[in-house]
Amino acid sequence: MATRKNTQPPARHAADSHDLIRVHGARVNNLKDVSIEIPKRRLTVFTGVSGSGKSSLVFDTIAAESQRLINETYSAFVQGFMPTLARPEVDVLDGLTTAIIVDQQRMGGDPRSTVGTATDANAMLRILFSRLGKPYIGSPKAFSFNVASISGAGAVTVERGGQTVKERRSFSITGGMCPRCEGRGSVTDLDLTQLYDDSKSLNDGALTVPGYKPGGWSYRLYSESGLYDADKPIRKYTKRELYDFLHREPVRMKIAGINMTYEGLIPRIQKSMLAKDRESMQPHIREFVDRAVTFTTCPDCDGTRLTEAARSSKIRKVSIADACAMQISDLAAWVDSLDEPSVAPLLATLHHTLESFVEIGLGYLSLDRPAGTLSGGEAQRVKMIRHLGSSLTDTTYVFDEPTTGLHPHDIQRMNGLLMRLRDKGNTVLVVEHKPETIAIADHVVDLGPGAGTAGGTVCFEGTVDGLRKGGTITGRHFDDRAALKATVRKPTGALPIRGAAKHNLRDVDVDIPLGVLTVITGVAGSGKSSLIHGSIPAGEGVVSIDQGAIRGSRRSNPATYTGLLDPIRKAFAKVHGVKPALFSANSEGACPTCNGAGVVYTDLAMMAGVATTCEDCEGKRFQASVLDYHLGGRDISEVLAMPVTEALEFFGSGEAATPAAHRILDRLADVGLGYVSLGQPLTTLSGGERQRLKLATHMSDKGGVYVLDEPTTGLHLADVEQLLGLLDRLVDSGKSVIVIEHHQAVMAHADWIVDLGPGAGHDGGRIVFEGTPADLVADRSTLTGEHLAAYVGA
Repeated sequence: MATRKNTQPPARHAADSHDLIRVHGARVNNLKDVSIEIPKRRLTVFTGVSGSGKSSLVFDTIAAESQRLINETYSAFVQGFMPTLARPEVDVLDGLTTAIIVDQQRMGGDPRSTVGTATDANAMLRILFSRLGKPYIGSPKAFSFNVASISGAGAVTVERGGQTVKERRSFSITGGMCPRCEGRGSVTDLDLTQLYDDSKSLNDGALTVPGYKPGGWSYRLYSESGLYDADKPIRKYTKRELYDFLHREPVRMKIAGINMTYEGLIPRIQKSMLAKDRESMQPHIREFVDRAVTFTTCPDCDGTRLTEAARSSKIRKVSIADACAMQISDLAAWVDSLDEPSVAPLLATLHHTLESFVEIGLGYLSLDRPAGTLSGGEAQRVKMIRHLGSSLTDTTYVFDEPTTGLHPHDIQRMNGLLMRLRDKGNTVLVVEHKPETIAIADHVVDLGPGAGTAGGTVCFEGTVDGLRKGGTITGRHFDDRAALKATVRKPTGALPIRGAAKHNLRDVDVDIPLGVLTVITGVAGSGKSSLIHGSIPAGEGVVSIDQGAIRGSRRSNPATYTGLLDPIRKAFAKVHGVKPALFSANSEGACPTCNGAGVVYTDLAMMAGVATTCEDCEGKRFQASVLDYHLGGRDISEVLAMPVTEALEFFGSGEAATPAAHRILDRLADVGLGYVSLGQPLTTLSGGERQRLKLATHMSDKGGVYVLDEPTTGLHLADVEQLLGLLDRLVDSGKSVIVIEHHQAVMAHADWIVDLGPGAGHDGGRIVFEGTPADLVADRSTLTGEHLAAYVGA
C-alpha cells in the first residue's frame, strides 16, 4: 500500500510571527485614541493635511518610545548623562525595533561645525594627511582647526615608594587651529567711527554707543576715570591714553567716590553686546551692532581656519585646505586616484562616504561649508549619509519629509534610496506630502480629516490604489494637477541683478520682473538661494521669509510670537482699569505655584521627569484673581484656548471688538492656521506650521517685494491651493512676490519663471531659462521644463 505523504507546510516559528508594529490608544498632542498596525520590513508613508497628527504618531509616539527603551538598556550611571525621555501617552506599543531618526532639525549653527566635521569625512582626511602628507608635521590633531597648539613645562610632585619626588615635565600639542581667528575662518572687527566721534572730547559727548549717554554711569566710567584728559579730543590722545581708553584690562578704581571696575571700551562692548544672540537684542542695539561690527575673512589663514604648517603639508600638491574646498564630487575622484596600499582601508571608507554624498544628490557641496548654512532638506540628507551602506538590518528608519528642497528630478533618486533601505530588510516610516513619494509606498496611513482638534484620527489605511479611491482629502487631491494659466500678469517694472557671483554663480545678469508672481527654480544646489538672498538683501522695501528656525520655548505661543497678545492684554486692562501685565502668564498674572507654566515638573535624575497639571490653576497658568476679569464673557485663559477662526469672530464685533487683534488674526487665517489655538506652545507646532506663522508675522511688514523660500514645505496637496490663493492676493494688492520653489503647482501658477542650472555646484550657477511657464513647457530645453510638461500633461 502506498503511504500518503503529509503535505502540510512546516509550522511557523514563533519568532517569525512578530511582523507588525502595533499601536493602540495613542493620545499624544491631538491624536484621538489612534490604533493602527504597521507592517515591518515595508515602506509605510504617513500623510494628511498639515497639523493632522502625522509627526505626533510617528516621531512623538513610535520613534520616541523606541529611543526611550534603548536608553533604558544602559546603566543608571550612563543614563544620568543622557537626555531623559518620558513615556508617550499610549496604551500599547508592541513589536518595536531600534529606531534611527532622520529629521529636518537644522544642524548646529556653531561656526566651527562644517559638512566635513558633521559627517566624519574631515576626521578621515586628517588621518590621511598625517600619514601621507609631505612634509610630516604631526598627528591628525595638527590638521584640525578645532585643536589649538599649546605647550607647557613645570615641576610635578609624585608619590613613589613612600617618598615625595619632584620631577620636571613638559608637554606640547601641535594643533591646526589658526591662532588669529581661532578656527572660525573670519574675524570680527569693530568700526571705531561707530563707537565715538574722535573730533570731540568725552565731556563734549564723543561716545555714540547706545546707552552711553553723558551723565549716565556707563559714560562717567570713561569721562571720570582720570586715565586721560576728558576735555581733550580723542584724536589727540597719546598711544598710552588711547590704549587705556579702548583696550585696558579690567581694574578696580574709585570713580565719583564709588568702587567700580574700569575696562577698555572695546572689551566692554564685546561682553555686553556682541556676546548676545542677535535675535534677542533690542532693535536699536541690533542696528548699532550691524553698523559697528564687520566680518572679514581672516587674513592669516585666508578663511581656511588652519595654521600655515597644516596648509604646507601636501599630498600630490593638494593640501587639506584645498581638499576641503573642493566640490565633493571632485574630491571623491581625487581620493579614488590615490593608490597607497599602506592606507587602503582608510581610502576605501573615505571614498564610500564621499560617493554617498554624490549618490544622495549633495555632490555639489564642499566639506568646508558651514553646517549652519545648509537648508532643512540638505541637513536631513547629510544625516542620511551615515546610514547608507550600513550593515544593520531589521531597523526602523524614520524620515520627516525627505523630499524637502528637492527638484522633481532629485525626488526619483531619493525614492530609490528609501526602497534600497527597505529591501535590506528594514522598516521605513516616512512622513510625506509629495505624490511621487506616496506612490512608491507599500502601505499608506492617512490622518485627518482636518488639522489641530479637527484631526488626530486615522482616515485610511491600506495601499496607494485604495487611497486613490478612498475619498479622503489626500485621496481626492492625489491626482490633482494645477493647470497653466491662460493669461499671465504684465510686469510693472524690473529689479536688475548684475554680476551676481556669490558661491557658484557665474557673473549672472538677470532682470526680476516686479508686480507679478516670479518663481526661481532649478535643481538643488544650482544657485537659487545664492542669487536671490545674495542679491536682494532684506531691508528697505524687501520682506524676506527664509527657512530659518523659529526661536521659542514652550512658554511661547502664536499669540506671543505674532504680537497678538499685546492688544488683547490692553483690551482686558482697559475694560477693568488694571495693568496689562496682569494678563500675561510670563509676568504679574502668572500662577505663583507653577510660575505660569501650567504644569509642575518633578526631576527624577536619570528617570523621565514627571509633569503634573498644576492643582492651583488647573493648567490655566493664571492666578485665580486674574480669571475674574472678563472680556465679552470670556476670561484670558478661555481666550488663549480659542482657535484662530473662533477668535477672529470674537474680536471682530461686539463688546470684545479689537481692530489691532482682528488684523493679526486675519493674517493667521489667511496663511491657513485657522485651526491653531492662540495659546498652543510653539514647540508643538509642525515645521510647515512654523513657516506659515513666520509668513503671517511678516505680512504686515511695510514692503513692496516679498521673497519666500520654499513656502510649500510641510504643506498638504490641499493646502498648496490655499497658499496659491494667498500669493495671488499679495500680487493683486500691488506687491511683487519672488518665490524660490520646486513644487510644480507653484511653477504652473507663476507669471514668470527663472530656471537655474543646468546642474548643481560648479555644473550650475547659470540662467538656463527665463520666460512664462507656457514657454518653458513648450521649450522643454531644461530638466525643470521636462518635469513641468509631464506634470501638466502637455
